[in-house]
Amino acid sequence: MEATRGFGIDIGGSGIKGALVDLAEGQLIGDRIRIDTPKPSTPEAVADVVAEITAQAGWDGPVGVTLPAVVKKGVAHTAANIDRKWIGTDADALFAKRLGRGVDDVAMLNDADAAGMAEIRWGDPIARRGVTALLTFGTGIGSAVFQDGKLVPNTEFGHIEVDGFDAEKKAAASVKDSEELSYPEWAERVNRYLSVLENLIWPDLFIVGGGVSKKSHKWVPLLAIRTPVIVASLQNNAGIVGAAAAAAEGIEH
Repeated sequence: MEATRGFGIDIGGSGIKGALVDLAEGQLIGDRIRIDTPKPSTPEAVADVVAEITAQAGWDGPVGVTLPAVVKKGVAHTAANIDRKWIGTDADALFAKRLGRGVDDVAMLNDADAAGMAEIRWGDPIARRGVTALLTFGTGIGSAVFQDGKLVPNTEFGHIEVDGFDAEKKAAASVKDSEELSYPEWAERVNRYLSVLENLIWPDLFIVGGGVSKKSHKWVPLLAIRTPVIVASLQNNAGIVGAAAAAAEGIEH
């Protein structure tokens, strides 16, 4: 019998968010639970928060978890905006043990990949044709690239060099806040980043997401690039939804 509900947890540099998900509609069931990302964000400290969120939700089924990292076969190979102790950590085994579940009941994914999978499935159908790049603007910049709806996992296009800098160091949403940039000032940086990226991969569509997508009317209309840009329909919940679907269906990269 196909699962109708799932549970996803999205680990970010500033917050860890989890919620029950209606897998038929791609929508959260009730409110999401959010706890600040611990400092330092070591694997053990983050696992404790993931266990707390799962317990608060009263969920005892499979759990999908996203990390801001390259994740291959459940192992983290990078650590963007989380503690470097994550590098080389078998996250599958860590969370399975901490949650009291089998390894097969935990699905680990890169955070942007999870968000992109949700958008491809439940978002605008135009995203399922051609080359689509989803970009999440938050503490850093996450990327997910799809060819006719099929994911190319673990792209790290938030870290391409733009004008001598790692792109996310200049254009992440967190930089807008830390440097107190206006939306037009920040949009100029995002525009520069997207113009470099579109000349590298020539996408047919950009989807922009992350927490700042809730204020998309303040900056997306200011973008002036060749590639069409749409806003993530699931906004900042896409990672949770994608993780829940991955766990229910046993998807992992």
